[in-house]
Amino acid sequence: MNEVTMQGRAVLVTGAASGIGAAVVARLQADGARVAALDRSAATADASAVADLRDAAAVGAAVADLAGRLGPFDALVHCAGICPPGATLDGDDALWLEVYTVNVLGALRVIRQVVPGMRGRGGSIVLVSSINARFATPGLAAYAASKAALEQLARTAAQEFAADGIRVNCIAPASVDTPMLQAGFARSDDPAAARARNITRHPLGRLGTPGDAAELALFLASPRSAWITGAVIPLDGGAGITRQ
Repeated sequence: MNEVTMQGRAVLVTGAASGIGAAVVARLQADGARVAALDRSAATADASAVADLRDAAAVGAAVADLAGRLGPFDALVHCAGICPPGATLDGDDALWLEVYTVNVLGALRVIRQVVPGMRGRGGSIVLVSSINARFATPGLAAYAASKAALEQLARTAAQEFAADGIRVNCIAPASVDTPMLQAGFARSDDPAAARARNITRHPLGRLGTPGDAAELALFLASPRSAWITGAVIPLDGGAGITRQ
């Protein structure tokens, strides 16, 4: 039986300049995909554009430009997001609105641009959420709330788009060793100790890697996962079975 690959398929990756997004770009290209990269800073891919998810007009123009260069997208892997620290009563309305704008509306803005080109052809949308969407997360209240909203957006969109053969799924990572996670460790008094404590929360005994996330993103973006939609798939080294 021939293995299904992403050969020749057009995929848009957001947050593509670093961390999980950069690993997804590389993994998709290794599988033969034509990859468009979208980020606030320049990223390397078959085509790339710079836009801030806070700016709906800029996102629309950037995605239209990328689609014009690569054709309508067969898949979207949305990795972009922000994770500012703050407990429930910390920060003002502006912080919460910014997190929601980037992490939820940002995803919606990109989805709005790619879905019309998928209608009649099918497609796959993969959103990167977080383990924090389903666990209490002291110190990251706005981030956790935004990821919970993102997962509900995915479930709803999965049902709405199913008739067009468009699948929508989420990846929910625990601690993946990215610049975002490293910045969180750096805010502690002892970053090395904070990292060591975090590792103990994962029964497999290590942090995740961007490559771990990229492998799952590839599977969900590809026809290999053709009968999966509306799912939130943990990528957590076992953290979800032990976390209190």
